[in-house]
Amino acid sequence: MRNVLYTLLGTAFGITLYKAEIISWYRIQEMFRFHSFHMYGVLFSAVAVGALSVAMMKAVLARSADGRSLTIAKRPFQHGMWIGGFVFGMGWALTGACPGPLWVHVGAGTSVMLIAIASALVGVVVYAILQPRLPH
Repeated sequence: MRNVLYTLLGTAFGITLYKAEIISWYRIQEMFRFHSFHMYGVLFSAVAVGALSVAMMKAVLARSADGRSLTIAKRPFQHGMWIGGFVFGMGWALTGACPGPLWVHVGAGTSVMLIAIASALVGVVVYAILQPRLPH
């Protein structure tokens, strides 16, 4: 039953992304060319909502569903972060699609995004193979 709920929520979220033009190739290219504030507004809003949510959870000492206290671990900066971010951004700019809503593209009829999904999965497998040899 939980999977049905998650499927319905995911479908509603996908429809929202589609209707808000968040998955639009044109909107993504506008963002990377600094021609429009549309995507930046969406991303900045998401960051603001996330930051406010974390601040509120800290203020009320929120706990997880099983009663454990929530903590956010501090992570030191590593050079692999900017390299990974660069590769991620290049893939996003070249395909015109963020990896998150790739299935929304497929659902909207952009079947060529199946290639991007396959490429993302290959990237995950390559990273899993190389991960022990990478500096972390």
